[in-house]
Amino acid sequence: MITANSLSAQPKSWQMLWREAVRDPRELLEILDLGHLAGQISDQAAAQFPLRVPRGFIAKMRRGDANDPLLRQVLPIQDEEQIVEGYGFDAVGDAAAKGGTGIIHKYHARALLITTGSCAIHCRYCFRRHFPYAEETAASQHWAEAITYLKSDSSITELILSGGDPLSLSTAKLKELTDAIAMMPQIKRLRLHTRLPVVLPERIDAELLDWIHGLGWPLTVVIHANHAQELMPDVAKAVSKLRRAGSTMLNQAVLLKGVNDQASEQIELSERLFDIGVLPYYLHQLDKVQGAAHFQIDDEQALAIHQSMMQALPGYLVPKLVREVPGEASKTPL
Repeated sequence: MITANSLSAQPKSWQMLWREAVRDPRELLEILDLGHLAGQISDQAAAQFPLRVPRGFIAKMRRGDANDPLLRQVLPIQDEEQIVEGYGFDAVGDAAAKGGTGIIHKYHARALLITTGSCAIHCRYCFRRHFPYAEETAASQHWAEAITYLKSDSSITELILSGGDPLSLSTAKLKELTDAIAMMPQIKRLRLHTRLPVVLPERIDAELLDWIHGLGWPLTVVIHANHAQELMPDVAKAVSKLRRAGSTMLNQAVLLKGVNDQASEQIELSERLFDIGVLPYYLHQLDKVQGAAHFQIDDEQALAIHQSMMQALPGYLVPKLVREVPGEASKTPL
């Protein structure tokens, strides 16, 4: 017999957890016993790029700590209102590399699909925080224009699913896309960039894993984690499921002032990533998007951090230190 108590004991679906995300910066501070810091919030920044953070991610933040590295990644503060020379709305040259609606084609043999504008979490340093998602989403019209573009260029052998976060789409929508590209013999690899296994690990459910099992290509999943504090047992469990489904697991991080700008923090991140079955991939210098200048560290400090990592870690745990320069044929090493 199913009782009300047994129903309430059922784990919540990832969709329900998505809907329960905190969207009010003041509520977030109250949860963390930091309500007295409400004066630091920028309502202007929160209106331009609204706060959104899953409650499970909030649970990993330290109560009463205004400098918590997870909190700093998501809280809209007055520093975002600064207009800084060299920081713009299109920090990585997406507009110039547009190949069709929702398609960015910057590099040889690879095309990137803006699958959606939705994310489970809004990171304040996001280089696409000003991106025109309403006009530039590949999923419109059942991926029709994207598929037409891909068919027209036989040099594209790897497809990168990005966004937004592609795992914010339903699994049925992802399958609709991969069923369509299965008809293109030139596609040899599929790559998926996502923060959901880190911030909403419940997304890695049986339906998604069945989709991965059924893919006709090797799948590389690039997660985005910036601090070891993000990588709790629930994330390790999600990564384990993805690996068992056949995914290659990589991580890319962004160097952020006040979040992970100490060599010890980067070393701990690499060690923790390896513990859960993920290899470090890229360590990015900040993309110069308007509203994120307060996260910037200079190249000299970035190189010193990277040098310390090379001295402390085996080579396979040292990510490549890079920046993205608009118009270049690849990421640019520092």
